[in-house]
Order: sequence, then C-alpha cells, then structure tokens
Amino acid sequence: MKKRGAFTIVAIAVAVVLGGAFIYRVSHIVTGGKPATAEKKETVAAGTASEGKEGGDKQSRGVRLKPEILQDRAVVVEIAKKVTLGGLVAATGKVESNADRTAHVSPRIPGKIVWAGASLGDTVAAGQVLARLDSVELGEALSAYYKARSRVGLAKANMERIRTLVEKKIAARKEILQAETEYQTAMSELHADEERLRLYGLSPSEFEEHTEEKRILLPVHSPIAGVVTGKHTTVGELADPSKNLFTVADLSSVWVLVDVNERDLAKIEKGRTAAVKVGAFPDKVFRGRVTYIADLVDDATRTVKARIEVANPGRKLKPEMFATVELVIPPSGRPVLAVPEEAVVEMEGKKLLFITGDDVEFLPREITTGAKGGSWTEITAGLKEGERYAAKGGFLLKSELKKGELGEE
Repeated sequence: MKKRGAFTIVAIAVAVVLGGAFIYRVSHIVTGGKPATAEKKETVAAGTASEGKEGGDKQSRGVRLKPEILQDRAVVVEIAKKVTLGGLVAATGKVESNADRTAHVSPRIPGKIVWAGASLGDTVAAGQVLARLDSVELGEALSAYYKARSRVGLAKANMERIRTLVEKKIAARKEILQAETEYQTAMSELHADEERLRLYGLSPSEFEEHTEEKRILLPVHSPIAGVVTGKHTTVGELADPSKNLFTVADLSSVWVLVDVNERDLAKIEKGRTAAVKVGAFPDKVFRGRVTYIADLVDDATRTVKARIEVANPGRKLKPEMFATVELVIPPSGRPVLAVPEEAVVEMEGKKLLFITGDDVEFLPREITTGAKGGSWTEITAGLKEGERYAAKGGFLLKSELKKGELGEE
C-alpha cells in the first residue's frame, strides 16, 4: 500500500514538470523568445517615436509658393538687417469722411421733389443727376428766356430790314444805329436769362426740351464723384436751398481724428507719418500723415485733436470706425535687427516670421520681438542678420500654412 502511494506522488510530480515545460515552450514560440510584457513595452515605445517623428515633420513643414505669386509681389522677400528705430506716440481715434472731399447737395431754387433716384451706398459720378424738382421759379425763368429769345429774333429782323433800306437810301443812317442798339440790348437780356438757367442747373440743350406739353424738371446734380452716404428726402417733399437732400463723399481718402495726450504734444508735428489700425482688419496697417494739430487743449481730457489723412483704396476704412494710431517719431539711438511690422504674424499665441532660402519655400519660425519704431519691429531672438524672410505677405503665407495643416488632418 505504501509503495502504491509513493508511486502516485511521483507520477503527479512528473506530470507537473512536463506541463510546465509545454506551457513555456508554447509561450516562447508565440512571443519570439521574449516576455509578453517586453513586447508590449517595445510596441508602445515604437508608436511614440513614430508620432514624434511625424510631429517633427509637421513642425518643419513650410509653404511652397507658385511663381506667379512672387511675380505679383503678393509676397516680398527682404534680407534681415539692422535699422535705427524711431519712437512712437500711441493714440486712439475715429475714422471720418474727408471734409475736403464731401459735398452736401441742395437744390438751387425751391421746388417739389418728384424723383429721388439716388440711394444710400450708390456710387455716383460728378454731374450725375440725383433728384428732380418741379419748380415754379424755374418755369418763370424759362418763360423769361423764351421771351428774350423772341425779342432777339424780332430785333435782328428789324435791323436787317433797316440796313436794306439804308443801302437803298430810303431810311436815314440814324435808324440803323438805333436798330443795332435794340438788337444788342435784346442779346444781352437773352444771355442774362441763359446764365440764370445755367445757375439753376440746366444746360442749353435742356432749354430746348421745354414745350407746352413737356414741363422741364429742375435737376439736382452731384458736384463730385463719390458715394451717397446720406439721403434726406423723399418724393413729394418741398425742398429749398437750405435743405440738404444728399451727402456725397469721396472715400478714396479719409480722415482719422485722434486725441493726443498733452505730454506728447512736443513729439508730433504736421507731416509726421502715422500707422492706423482698425478692428475689422487686424493684420492691415494703413499709412497716413498728420495734416492738422489743434491749437486748443481739451480742458477735461488734457488732450489735443490731431487729424491724419489716410489713403483708402478699396474703401476699407468706413466713417465712424474706431481706430488705434501710432504716430512715428524720427529715428534715434543704436541700430537693431528689425523687420517691417507686417512681416510678423501671430499663430496659436506665437509670433512667427517666414524664413526662406530659395524664395520659393517659406518655413515658419518662432521669434521674440522687442521695441517698435515707426513701421519696424525689433527682433531679439529667432532671426539672424543676413537671413532672407517674407517682409510682405505674411498673412497670405499663414493662410496657406493653415490650409496645409487642415489637409493633413
């Protein structure tokens, strides 16, 4: 009995050993001779490296431009250099129409509005008709003109008749002199009536359109080319020279009125350049010049009004827009490495420059900025003197870079 129990124990032990060996062999074959945990670790590590490599490629990836973009100078490349920065005086203000290029249109004589075709926002040419009036005074002036023209015809016929009689020695010489005087008087009256109608706004060709059946309406013309920024009349209203019917503004040039602190008054003068920005176009800098500085200081705010005239192609600047302005002070001090302000773009909270070696591929590079002077921004880190960068067109390059990133995603 004891021998049988010992034999059973030995058999169980052998089975355990053989089973363990079999499990180890299978595990060894499946894992390639490595522990499963090690394989898992290697897999995780390999994935991180791949992601890191992919991320690195994405960061170094730039923008390649088509040749026509460079030819159109949408992107301009410059060589980094040192410049002497001027100072700046910061101020806030508001965009207004250029008063020297704004017309308030009124009728020249009283009348009733029968047509008011011009609307707000219309672009009009100089001399274009904005409205028409039915005017009693115009009718009286036309009647006087036609009577004067009839008198001229009669006086001329009488003068020619008497001249013939004088030549035949039937009439005395003094009669032709009197007839010529009457003709000249009639012509003077006709010219006066013509000039009166011209002052009302009619042309000679319009004089002839008047008939018993067709009454001439008084036209109201725009004196300048521009945009209708105000309309203050409707059909049926009575109008006179004291009533402003339309406001027409040439917005190709606008004013920016700013409040300059009293302590900065000595730093600015007429003719100084200024950089203007508005919230609607945060990446756009509008250039202008100081054309007026007020002689009085506001007692409440201790500021002085200054006027900046700014070219406005495309009419992007609109009257009543809020503006921030930097008035440029002449350069002084030591030269520093700097780039035009518009070359610096912001992306994901970082300031970037687009660097290029061949003027075709542009790589974004993070930079650190320092002082500002006029239209220049100092670069304290991220750029070396002599490197080539996009001085103009940074916003375009930024847009192209974002398009590329969205495409990858």
